[in-house]
Amino acid sequence: MIQYDEIRYSLNNAKPQLEELRVSLALDAAASEVEKLQAQAQAPDFWDDPDNSQKILQKIKQLQDKIARYEKLVALYDDTLVLIEMAEDEGDESLLPEVKASHKEFSQKLEAMTLETLLSGEYDANSAILSFHAGAGGTEAQDWTQMLFRMYQHWASSKGYKWTVLDYLDGEDAGLKSATVSIEGENAYGYLKSENGIHRLVRVSPFDASGRRQTSFSAIEVMPQIEDDAEIEIRAEDLRVDTYRSSGAGGQHVNKTESAIRITHLPTGIVVACQTQRSQIQNRAYAMQMLRAKLAEIKEQQHLEKIEDIKGVQMKIEWGSQIRSYVFMPYTLVKDHRTGCETGNIQAVMDGDIDAFITAYLTCKATGNWEKQ
Repeated sequence: MIQYDEIRYSLNNAKPQLEELRVSLALDAAASEVEKLQAQAQAPDFWDDPDNSQKILQKIKQLQDKIARYEKLVALYDDTLVLIEMAEDEGDESLLPEVKASHKEFSQKLEAMTLETLLSGEYDANSAILSFHAGAGGTEAQDWTQMLFRMYQHWASSKGYKWTVLDYLDGEDAGLKSATVSIEGENAYGYLKSENGIHRLVRVSPFDASGRRQTSFSAIEVMPQIEDDAEIEIRAEDLRVDTYRSSGAGGQHVNKTESAIRITHLPTGIVVACQTQRSQIQNRAYAMQMLRAKLAEIKEQQHLEKIEDIKGVQMKIEWGSQIRSYVFMPYTLVKDHRTGCETGNIQAVMDGDIDAFITAYLTCKATGNWEKQ
């Protein structure tokens, strides 16, 4: 029964963290806000403003989900202890696998919810817009950019986030030159802002007949999705809208009509494009969403104390400016140069297992304990 004692000891040590989590999540305040919002939802004129009504209902759901997840975590904690007591009372070793599985599930969920408390930025709860840009190096860099595209797609899928390709420019021989995607889900931006920057690849190039080792770079840009912001004014006269025929992946339909949209914001020179949806209306809506995100980014940069929260320092896509290195040869290693977090399981990382790097970034951001370069 020693293993049961060890698991109980681990659970008892986690009890203070579980109680601190309730305070950090401000669940009492969340419950009060739910009551207040539900009272608004019952008002006779609630649906007079449908857009505002939807926002209120969405906020209620988010708060209720947060409260429910914590309550389920507490229930899992209690159930695991009860299971241990039952097994010990009956001297039943056969329950050990079930106890271990329950303890592992509790530990993982406690860590995930604790991580959420580190998301304190203004837009951290928002969905994200991710842009990929191949660096110098031709086919090799474009292939690396497509590998990163696949990595983040797998990560988003593992989190249950919705992945929508907004713009995609194929590479000349392989890979992709650039792409923009929407990742929809709560806290997507809060987590993915850690990925903003230059990503470096070292490997033996499959495109080099001599089998030489190559270094490639790709830039990832992360912005929060902003549906509406009263402080961000977009005037119709400030926009130039061009339509063109879509190209690249997207099926036969997109290549037959001029459904692609390119919008230029004349005051800032910002250009956004979307070509992957089936109609001009859909493409325009996504392009406007991208433009709003970029303008919000500029707004944030006007407040120096928030620059790092929204985007971080911009650097050239080249040696010496990378945030993370991925080494396939002569050894396997992925290392984040800001936090010191590293792993040798490079295949797992390329399959979307990047949570350790995200956790390390958010922890360092909260504590200020960055790796010395």
